[in-house]
Amino acid sequence: MDPTGAIDALTEEKRVFRPDPQTVIEANVTPKDLESALALAAADPMAYWERAAEELEWHRRWDRILDDDHPPRYRWFAGGRCNIVHNALDRHVRSANKNKLALIWEGEAGDCRKFTYYELYREVNRLANAFKSLGLARGDRVTLYMPPLPETLVAMLAVAKVGASHSLVFAGFSARFLRQRINDARSKIVVTADGFSRNGRVIALKPVVDEALHGVHSACAETVVVVRRVGMDVEMSEPRDLYYHDLVRQEPAEAACEPMAAEDELFLLFTSGTTGRPKAVAHVHGGYMVGVNHTFREVFDIRPTDIYFCTADPGWITGHGYGVYGPLLAGTTSVMYEGHPLYPQADRLWSLVARHGVTVLYTTPTLVRMLMRYGPQYPKKHDLSTLRLLGTVGEPISPETWLWFHKHIGRSRCPVLDTWWQTETGMVMISPLAISALKPGSVGKPLPGVEADVVDAAGNPVPPGKGGFLTIKKPWPAMFREVAGEFGGLGASLGDYWNRFPGMYFAGDVVRKDEDGFFFIQGRADDVLSIAGRRMGTAELEAALLSHRAVAEAAVIGLPDRVKGQVAKAFVVPAAGYESQFDGEEGLRGDLARHVRRELGPIVTFKSIEFRESLPHTRSGKILRRALRDEELGLPAEAEEED
Repeated sequence: MDPTGAIDALTEEKRVFRPDPQTVIEANVTPKDLESALALAAADPMAYWERAAEELEWHRRWDRILDDDHPPRYRWFAGGRCNIVHNALDRHVRSANKNKLALIWEGEAGDCRKFTYYELYREVNRLANAFKSLGLARGDRVTLYMPPLPETLVAMLAVAKVGASHSLVFAGFSARFLRQRINDARSKIVVTADGFSRNGRVIALKPVVDEALHGVHSACAETVVVVRRVGMDVEMSEPRDLYYHDLVRQEPAEAACEPMAAEDELFLLFTSGTTGRPKAVAHVHGGYMVGVNHTFREVFDIRPTDIYFCTADPGWITGHGYGVYGPLLAGTTSVMYEGHPLYPQADRLWSLVARHGVTVLYTTPTLVRMLMRYGPQYPKKHDLSTLRLLGTVGEPISPETWLWFHKHIGRSRCPVLDTWWQTETGMVMISPLAISALKPGSVGKPLPGVEADVVDAAGNPVPPGKGGFLTIKKPWPAMFREVAGEFGGLGASLGDYWNRFPGMYFAGDVVRKDEDGFFFIQGRADDVLSIAGRRMGTAELEAALLSHRAVAEAAVIGLPDRVKGQVAKAFVVPAAGYESQFDGEEGLRGDLARHVRRELGPIVTFKSIEFRESLPHTRSGKILRRALRDEELGLPAEAEEED
């Protein structure tokens, strides 16, 4: 075992996919542009980020690009004043984008609503004026317990426009969970819907809010705004509860953005982070706006004619940055879908892509694996020729999943860009670009302006091919800010991230960098296994299982062992019809064990392989290995889990 704590790499990806020549010709960023950007960011990072900030409009220009007087409490664009909504909406209505489609929304039942930038601007202004009439002001917070609806996007923007901060909670979380979040945020207003459609069922939301508000702090939830989505009867408590459409009907359709300091809070989200317990993190108008706008345009090679679809729920950080704010900042047309991606049939997602002419699709490896289970015949039913770029986010993508996505959805032509970032980083940090060479399973290389490294337990760089801890060596604009003293210890501390390795941000992920500089995520640091003196990440073990034709989904955990220290246990969801290929479960179990040894070597053995119909996931689709581990150890299950 390496005494530095470096992680053993069990496989090495040699396959390289070169970009399609036409993609390189048409891309916004040329290889020479990328080379110049990397050189500028390395030589003068302040000049690089200043150039990115100048892509946007500011009420007042900054005095300092970066105030680093009190690290790690960095302040970006100090002295600057802006409002993200001015750049996401207001400036577009003064341009050729005014009558361009901003949003295409599709309900699970097939109903469709479309908004131009001008229509969305007017809707946001009406709600912003209504919020002000309710007493919402700069510095207040609003909890949004909302599904993927146009009104969710409108509410986010209206809150930000008046200078307040929004806190989205996944629709469907329990009343207890929601109550905790409302109290944590000290939210003055709660916005919800009567219900929404999911997998052919109506999910009630307003009754959950009513239950949650029993026991909230007296200063919270003075008003509840309810969107009529499904038309169900709900209890309305006067004068607290108001219907959304009644509230905005008489409001004027013009409203000015509140000029905000660059460091003023834009929104709160909760993340398990490095400690495993959900903690509040804040993102701010200035740095978040600059980071998301710049990376959205660069990574996804955004063009004026694009139809962009991010499958993430708005309640997830990806839904915030690359589902709502990024597309609007760039003046892009985006798609939002309310329902389950497999309802009523397994081709719903491909039908949606074909009907709306989606050109850029950003989704999760989990969803791709779900769709793989149904085979390529479903995407073959639809014309997916408009797609030109595919992206994934949220967890490591196995080479097998990457190759299926590239071949059957991208027609071996669209680049598949696996991106690495976190709720805490606020923006994509490591990713290929459309012009990049690609390796299946890799997140590519750090973007310009991001200095990432792989270090051992002592903070020293590890050689190529060895695994270690992912660190970021310099601050970046979209990094999270602390929430000062309001959460009874629930606010994330910058020290948790910057003190592990002084002067570096500790991401909590295990990663290796190969000889060509490609990064491969091996899993979370707390998911690293130590078996018979060898340390290995769960991602490689799971990828080996997923490369077997009879495996639809897999998770690996470590369990204590008196002799080896730890042993590995695998949980496998078999692909449909596997029984006909093997002698039942025992036959498949033996074949999987042999397959993994062939893929990774004889050192890798599983104490057991358990078959299940499904695996537990977070609301955003990540596998809950912690829940599997707790179940095996006989520990009480967590009532709720969140990213």
